[in-house]
Amino acid sequence: MSEDNSIEQQNPEQSGEQKHMRTVKSFVLRAGRMTEGQQKAMEAVWPEMGLELQQGMLDLNEVFGREAPVVLEIGFGMGDSLVEMAKDQPEKNYIGIEVHRPGVGRLLSNAEKSELSNVRVFCDDAIEVLAQCIPDGSLSCIQLFFPDPWHKKRHHKRRIVQPEFAQTLRKKLKVGGVFHMATDWENYAEHMMEVMSEADGYQNVAGDGQYSPQPEWRPVTKFQKRGERLGHGVWDLMFEKTA
Repeated sequence: MSEDNSIEQQNPEQSGEQKHMRTVKSFVLRAGRMTEGQQKAMEAVWPEMGLELQQGMLDLNEVFGREAPVVLEIGFGMGDSLVEMAKDQPEKNYIGIEVHRPGVGRLLSNAEKSELSNVRVFCDDAIEVLAQCIPDGSLSCIQLFFPDPWHKKRHHKRRIVQPEFAQTLRKKLKVGGVFHMATDWENYAEHMMEVMSEADGYQNVAGDGQYSPQPEWRPVTKFQKRGERLGHGVWDLMFEKTA
């Protein structure tokens, strides 16, 4: 997940002093211009690889034209690592969710250049996609890489990894499916570990309280490189659905 996208509860500053229940969003939309190539990809490749909320609950075998494990990534940023994974693991199907249109355009462009047939994309809010389009018990893996850390303490409630979100994802995973997170913020890694260790229906793949080594198939993203340049560590957490 790019640091441009994270689940947050809508900021009161953005919605006045309204006291009603605020809608949960899976992103913070940043401004960004699309390049000519990204725009062309949106126009030419979207009809083949794009998915829409109005399609409703999907038959994933029908979407990809085959039966294969499905990996869903929430907030793929500019999409480079998702394209690399899809290229390196053609036996899997990949669905990416991203609201940042330049990132969607770049992914579509690169997926077309790589002649990938195992990638589909939503340009929508992940919460809505999960609720309206992804069948329960259909995913082999859900990926959340380098989400916005909301590092200020008063903003921690905006972090995407919360108990309710963990259970939302659990419904969509198959038994034995994995929720795979990565962050370069130690405090957020600790937060993820606390939330997921207490979440019903999951077990830590690496053992109680342990972080997982970075799997060789997870590409080093630009956010990871930036974090490493700043002296940050990188923490992977993998939790398997047990029931």
